[in-house]
Amino acid sequence: QVEIVESGGGLVQAGESLRLSCVVFGNRYTAYDINWYRQAPGKYREMVATMTSGGHTEYGGSWKDRFIVSGEPVKNTFYLQMNKLNPEDTAVYYCNLRPLRWSDGYWGQGTQVTVSS
Repeated sequence: QVEIVESGGGLVQAGESLRLSCVVFGNRYTAYDINWYRQAPGKYREMVATMTSGGHTEYGGSWKDRFIVSGEPVKNTFYLQMNKLNPEDTAVYYCNLRPLRWSDGYWGQGTQVTVSS
């Protein structure tokens, strides 16, 4: 059974940085995407960043100049480095592992990021 555990969230001030971690337990897939999503109160969940098992990365919005997705696939550990945070980045951040050709995949429980002005 695949289990995903995110960590690294917290309360920071605007302009500061955080690095979120995503550890995948029981990963038996060789082709997959690691996706970071976020959901702010009263808003839809939105895709933040994607990293494929081949190392290709994509970013979902204007934060691409501030956020960096990376990982150590051998350790099944993945990261979202978030720099120059602003209050609009406040949300619960989720890590998702989507095996190739799956429509959904596995989700972590989320980690709260709160940015104060």
